[in-house]
Amino acid sequence: MTSDPTRAVFGAHSTTGDVLAGVDLTGRTAVVTGGYSGLGLATTRALARAGARVVVPARRPETAQRALADVAGVEVDQVDLADLASVQAFAERFLRCHSVLDILVAGAGVMACPETRVGPGWEAQFAINHLGHHALTNLLWPALTAAGNARVVSVASGRDPSWRIRWDDVHFERGYDKWAAYAQSKLANILFARHLDLLGRPHRVRAFSVNPGYIQTPLQRHLAVEEMVAAGWIDADGTPAPGLFKTVEQGAATQVWAATSRDLDGYGGDYCADCQVTDGSPGDSGAAARLWALSADLTGLDLIDRT
Repeated sequence: MTSDPTRAVFGAHSTTGDVLAGVDLTGRTAVVTGGYSGLGLATTRALARAGARVVVPARRPETAQRALADVAGVEVDQVDLADLASVQAFAERFLRCHSVLDILVAGAGVMACPETRVGPGWEAQFAINHLGHHALTNLLWPALTAAGNARVVSVASGRDPSWRIRWDDVHFERGYDKWAAYAQSKLANILFARHLDLLGRPHRVRAFSVNPGYIQTPLQRHLAVEEMVAAGWIDADGTPAPGLFKTVEQGAATQVWAATSRDLDGYGGDYCADCQVTDGSPGDSGAAARLWALSADLTGLDLIDRT
């Protein structure tokens, strides 16, 4: 370890280029979900520039191909994280072509969408933001363990102590609230990384969750302008609040840092923001284990070897 990742080497204004300066990822393979839009696109570009082979599973492969047409070393495949059969099919194709996976960035997601049911009636935000990534990680586990020093990065959000998993109604069948559902899915991202790291340590697979900060991306596509004005994000003319938003390159920096920094060797399960470990114990370990068990039951996937 070259420095203490809880102390500021990089910060809120650091970019993906800053955190990857001098880093050579030649020979490494990464999967970036959502890797063709917003923060995911910036992450894909950064990892590819550093020499990594990046696989981007996309719900809209043709759109992904266009967005990534100028990026060398990128493969696009099809996946719908709301459809477990699609996730399994992607994982099978990946494992046929790639024996090793060094980096998995679980970044695809939706925010504050209208009530939507997917799969067997699952609430869409919990299903896409969390359950699809739980399934994907389990199915790609053989390649992650083969890497010998793999990283999984779960892209969460700013954490609020009031967030809770709605254990008795995780799919909001008794009254849908788009923001409560989003908060639950982002807490799930944090708890997922915590428990995955616990399971992965014996296999040299470490996991982190990250808060990218405020960034204007297509993630806000379900929000009306009036709602963003009321939240204080923009004014009535659409001008962002001064100092609130990062650039996309700044927003993606923490997940790229968590995926690649050697300063994080020996760490794991941590919640990171502004390219720093902000809390060594993010979330309750009992809640993390309970969420893992619930996710395994819902998806039918709990393939990680605990030996």
